[in-house]
Amino acid sequence: MNSDSDLQIAGDILEVPHLLQAPREHPVTVAEFAGLARSVAADRAQWEHLVRYDATSRWYHRLRTGPGYEVWLLSWVPGQGSGPHDHGRSSGVLTVLDGVLTERTERGVRVLRAGAQRVFAPGYAHEVVNDALEPAVSLHIYYPGLTEMPMHRPGFASAGSAGKTLLSAACSAQAPKAPADSR
Repeated sequence: MNSDSDLQIAGDILEVPHLLQAPREHPVTVAEFAGLARSVAADRAQWEHLVRYDATSRWYHRLRTGPGYEVWLLSWVPGQGSGPHDHGRSSGVLTVLDGVLTERTERGVRVLRAGAQRVFAPGYAHEVVNDALEPAVSLHIYYPGLTEMPMHRPGFASAGSAGKTLLSAACSAQAPKAPADSR
């Protein structure tokens, strides 16, 4: 039986600081972008005083930028929506901060309550609407930064969104998906 301990064999990682990775200043992975969104959402002092509501057009404010990404704050009065669109070559994280939003996709309808988070790939087509009776606020992170937002026809079946994978991270309970509206 060998009496060498794992520490003797592998060495103490703390004794070789050149092997340790320095903490990153900015996110670079999907999980890190989702974490950034959760962190901003939790710190209401960072965004709450900036929110404005505009009944004539959707209000938005660029909250932060970093290397290759942007963080946007959006407000939605009842009845306001984005229209069917995608985000071009940008991936994104959508987090509902206050209120309730409805996301419509080719796959159906999802109700997103405060704390709900959606992560999506480039070309993912959806429509976000405030179908509730109260205003809503959402946080959007795009990486790379948003350079285009192609609009789609209602129903938005398009080659650009076919086969795109949607990842979902629920920070709070979400209503189950309902069948797509068959208009």
